[in-house]
Amino acid sequence: MQLIILIVACLAIHGVQSFKLKLQANVGELFNYKIEPQLFNWTHQVISEQFRYRPSLQHYPDLPSWMRYMYSHEYHAGFLYGTPPISAAGKTLNLDVVALNRQNYETRQSVISMFVAHKFVAPNVVQMKIDNLNWVHLMDPGRVENLRNIFRKDLWPGSKEDLSVVFMESAVNMGGRLPLRPQQREGVIVHVGSFAQFSPRLKQLQEEVRPLYKLPTCTYKRTSVQKIFENVGFKLDWCAFKMVGIETPTEVLYHNNDAKHKQHQLTEEQQQRRNDRWLGIPREDVPMRNYIDEFAFAFAIPGMILAVLLGMLSAVLCFQHHKFSLHMDYPMSSTVQMVQCSDTKPMQPVTTLKSLKDPNFLLDNTSLRSQSPNNSLYQLDSGVAGIYARPKPPPYKGGTLGRNGVDI
Repeated sequence: MQLIILIVACLAIHGVQSFKLKLQANVGELFNYKIEPQLFNWTHQVISEQFRYRPSLQHYPDLPSWMRYMYSHEYHAGFLYGTPPISAAGKTLNLDVVALNRQNYETRQSVISMFVAHKFVAPNVVQMKIDNLNWVHLMDPGRVENLRNIFRKDLWPGSKEDLSVVFMESAVNMGGRLPLRPQQREGVIVHVGSFAQFSPRLKQLQEEVRPLYKLPTCTYKRTSVQKIFENVGFKLDWCAFKMVGIETPTEVLYHNNDAKHKQHQLTEEQQQRRNDRWLGIPREDVPMRNYIDEFAFAFAIPGMILAVLLGMLSAVLCFQHHKFSLHMDYPMSSTVQMVQCSDTKPMQPVTTLKSLKDPNFLLDNTSLRSQSPNNSLYQLDSGVAGIYARPKPPPYKGGTLGRNGVDI
């Protein structure tokens, strides 16, 4: 038994190998890290999409709220990125990254220790959307450097010392739509920030694109700085180009790296808000949901409506059936046919009207036929034998017309 336990322990040690890495991130600046097979001492890839990664905060099932992980099928690697908030300053985060080799199902683990350094957040920010790139393309340091050089050398020379990317996210994750063609790029939202005041050229560009803010997108619009971005491979949506900032005090620029300013002075109201944190409640105090009432309410009202409708439909069908039965029982009640008959007594020619339903009328048929020299009475076509109706009209005798149109 002890031998089996030892073998299982050895397999577990060799099956899951652990590695540790130390990184640093700054508050208010975009942090990104590329997860590759080399992090787990895997040197080559035999099949496509061979390695999969799953990062999480140590002892927790997910990442911090400000961090995102996405896998790129284009680069066959995973990426961690995000902008640390002020609340994470001075903390050390340990991330567990579990890697799976899909060829032989070998599992390895790496621990990334990341320290979040304090830094003042840049108050002046330029927001823009790049249409011809995906989020993963801005993980390339070369592209990021080209974007920063556009502002540092041309549009925003005052930000040469501290310009940085403060935010980056896919346009789809920010509420945009996927392109109709898979070959097209999704677009990426980028924010760059600095403590320097906005240059006159940036303010002029802001006024140039201000009328476009009411439009959802305007990739067709060209501006005075269009060529500057297109020469390095960026096509901007000028409807999303905005500048957000305030006038930065001068003394903040000289105390950016001072350790004395790592802790902010909190007012009494802010301190009270920090103390009034939400506390979880015990499981037994959580209210229980009553499903019986919900099911009764869900089925009772539709059932009552269905019963009323069925009752109305049954009543309508019953009345219609009763009316139809009465009509079939008395088919000749509405109309009574009367014929004129002549009495055959000598010396008293009396004319009477008799109904077709009168049985005595059938007995007088013989006398009627005998008194009619031309048999002018015709028999009804109703299928009842011996019933005669009114006589046929006399035959038409055509005359001759004279010259003056007078019948001769």
